[in-house]
Amino acid sequence: MSSSDLVGVVGLGVSNRPLVSFLLDQGQEVAVFDRRPGEALMAELEDLGATGVEVYGGPQYLQALLQRPLSTVYLTPGVPKFGPELDELRKRGVRFSCETELFLERCQAPVIGITGSAGKTTTTTLVGESLRRDGRRPVYVGGNIGQPLISQLGQIGPESWVVLELSSFQLDLTKRSPHGACILNIRPNHLDIHRDYQDYKEAKANIARFQSKEDWVVLPYDDAEVTAMVAQGTGRRVFFSLSQEIAHGAYYRDQKLWWRGGKGARPVVDRSALKLIGEHNVANALAAIAIVASAGGDLEAAAAVLESFAGVPHRLEVVREVNDVLYINDSIATAPDRTMAALAAISRPIVLILGGYDKKLDYDTLGEALRHSRVHTVVVLGEIRDRVKKAVMAHTDIPVIEAQSFDQAVQQAAVAARPGDVVLLSPATASYDLFANFEERGKRFRELVGRLNANGSGFQQ
Repeated sequence: MSSSDLVGVVGLGVSNRPLVSFLLDQGQEVAVFDRRPGEALMAELEDLGATGVEVYGGPQYLQALLQRPLSTVYLTPGVPKFGPELDELRKRGVRFSCETELFLERCQAPVIGITGSAGKTTTTTLVGESLRRDGRRPVYVGGNIGQPLISQLGQIGPESWVVLELSSFQLDLTKRSPHGACILNIRPNHLDIHRDYQDYKEAKANIARFQSKEDWVVLPYDDAEVTAMVAQGTGRRVFFSLSQEIAHGAYYRDQKLWWRGGKGARPVVDRSALKLIGEHNVANALAAIAIVASAGGDLEAAAAVLESFAGVPHRLEVVREVNDVLYINDSIATAPDRTMAALAAISRPIVLILGGYDKKLDYDTLGEALRHSRVHTVVVLGEIRDRVKKAVMAHTDIPVIEAQSFDQAVQQAAVAARPGDVVLLSPATASYDLFANFEERGKRFRELVGRLNANGSGFQQ
């Protein structure tokens, strides 16, 4: 490894801005590399109060990495970890890391990490709110939800609970696992960044790969693929199941969500009391119960949260009812399996809005699912419009309407809807061709639905 004290931070994104501040506070020499112009980076660093930082911006920012004697390079989540410049740095013995790994190394409190292809934010929120309601310890929730917690390391004592939502990007370079972990599920995703599905799974598996026997991991009992992913870890396994009563863990039986631990089985909450809709959210709730119990939290507190929690924005979020048509925002659905889960959760006829940025995923399974769904009309848009249309038409005779813009897609869906229908934004793709992120897409959907006239045929000015 290089003997230099200089570390590189690649990408000045949401997680790396507080990382730069933290490294500087630790007396570390820092160089920032980003594709944006150097002047913009300097202005951003000044706003952070970060001085004395080397800045390398512009299209050749990765080449600049090779010109500096770096000991460690911290990559921002979503930056591909492979490429000629990064491969050359590896040959030189430069260490690669990320904000998540540094946080796990330095945090005094036991950390609970939650990952999966779907349900991370909902489950993380349920766990965080349950532990807060428990009230016995300070609770910090972060990672892929909210703000990175590395800026709060000085406040987090060993008696705290820390809950992190962790994406594959945050786990990709991590060689340390949290004390408590959960993998909710696994489906192909982010194949525009990861080399292939196996590479994506390997990143997710890091959440439990480096655990010891004193640690624990919550897994879906019904998913052998997930269980196989954690074969290298030695953490104690705790399960949750929608279909089977299990010896140790959370399960669903007789319309109730149960926990079975060292003191036997007990019902935690009735399914009818949950405000969240869909089988996938029952699975998320079971996972949250297993996590809270494994962390030593109070299940009465968890039950109270489960009974009151109405969901996270952009996740099957009811926006408005117009002319007896219900508009639901599921902009979080950036992969086909999430859209399939949304379709299964809705009992009314559906006009479905699909399409966006191409993440190199397979849409045939979605086309097949549509054949057995309540969808009677599909509106497609975006970069991936032709691929999605082809998949729908290959498996169904559902009419497909092509939209030239997002606003037009919402208007066309409103016109196609009949009283009693649901207009569902559940795109099955990312948003980057039209929006900065899925939140921006969901907010635009809310705005447009809010402007629909009384009969749903057009927008009010």
